[in-house]
Amino acid sequence: MSTRWQEEYQKRLVTPEDAMKALKSEDYVVMAQPEALALGLALVSRSDDVSGVKIMGGGGSDLPIYDPSWYEIFPDVFQLETSYVLPLVRNLVMQKRSDFTVSGLYGVPDMSDDKPMDVFMVQVSPPDEHGFCSFGASLWKKKEWVRQARVVMAEVNERMIRTYGDNFIHVSEIDYFVEHTPTGKVPGGTDILGRRSSGPGEMEKIIAQYVGSLVKDGDCLEIGVGGNAEWVAQLGGLETKHDLGWHSENTVRGIGTLVMNGVITGKHKNIHPGKAVATAVGGGTKEEMDFINDNPLFEVYSSGYILDPRVIASHDNMIAINSAIAIDLTGQIAAESIGPVMTSGSGGQLSFAIGAYLSRGGRSVVAITSTAKDGAISRIVPMLEPGTVVSTPRTLADLVVTEYGIARLKGKTQRERALELINVAHPDFRSELKREAERLYWP
Repeated sequence: MSTRWQEEYQKRLVTPEDAMKALKSEDYVVMAQPEALALGLALVSRSDDVSGVKIMGGGGSDLPIYDPSWYEIFPDVFQLETSYVLPLVRNLVMQKRSDFTVSGLYGVPDMSDDKPMDVFMVQVSPPDEHGFCSFGASLWKKKEWVRQARVVMAEVNERMIRTYGDNFIHVSEIDYFVEHTPTGKVPGGTDILGRRSSGPGEMEKIIAQYVGSLVKDGDCLEIGVGGNAEWVAQLGGLETKHDLGWHSENTVRGIGTLVMNGVITGKHKNIHPGKAVATAVGGGTKEEMDFINDNPLFEVYSSGYILDPRVIASHDNMIAINSAIAIDLTGQIAAESIGPVMTSGSGGQLSFAIGAYLSRGGRSVVAITSTAKDGAISRIVPMLEPGTVVSTPRTLADLVVTEYGIARLKGKTQRERALELINVAHPDFRSELKREAERLYWP
């Protein structure tokens, strides 16, 4: 016997092309990550009859809008914005063919009243017996955006996992459903940023071990994706720890295994005890994702909750572990750009640095290789290049780890900070860094 929600679902079930008839010229379209591919292709198919459409989305798809030649063929049709510079859109940003949307404190753009969202496109699971769809491996602020947008289009992927927490939406809140299950990997199944990884090198293994030595039994962890931080879960010796907790923006590979093996128990967490909590859980292996699917040990909440520094700080012994591109001798941490050219995004680094700073027993760790470009340049620099975005200010700098050891900055003078950082810089650059430190910062 059909229920009311099933009738509503059938009425709203359309083809991608029919859903996209709701699109108008000058609309502002937001595409959730990972992208709804069928809806995205239907969107670009409207290039003949719309103009001035602004699209905000990540670079996780092979859609034509992420091909630079698209803007030579259709210069007036679509204007692209991105909030996180993944490899696929990096050239577009560097060529100034995509604008960059600065994220707020909660890791995603703040949608304001003076820039209303006309169309929101998102992937969901099929509805359950009560008419609720899951947002799958990641939530961010999708639930809030469903309620802000004028039109909501949901691509139903039958392979989408289901998770607990607040990661669901009722059929009645969606305007159009399109059923489409991609044939490739499950979105977020192997890398939540859609990247191809060559695996860690020797430096990454050494850094992970140094960082792991800072983790104590009972700590509550956050580990950021990208760079050196994400290898800590697999290579940092965490399997020897006891009763760790998990409260993080993303969930990197290795965390699911640590929960499986009883290393992460959440026993000492002040809130959500016994649960591994994040706003995205899609960074694991297939085995880990199968374990996370429909498992009440894992809960997914909005980034507005997960990245709230007050929530983060409510955990005792919160240890935030993130990566960086460069650090200057005062402790300013750059994780998004070198000069004005964006190469990444803010994510939750600042939120977790604040939260860890305010946490009783909390620590904030930045993991970084000492050099870049095969040793040609130092990542520890006297001053950041002009225009470089400071992701975490020096007032929140705490622990910096390279393959040469651990620099402890919190509570140190300017001179002491510089010496700590010089000691973990590559030996080839230490003399130069000391000369510059003496010139710039020492009396």
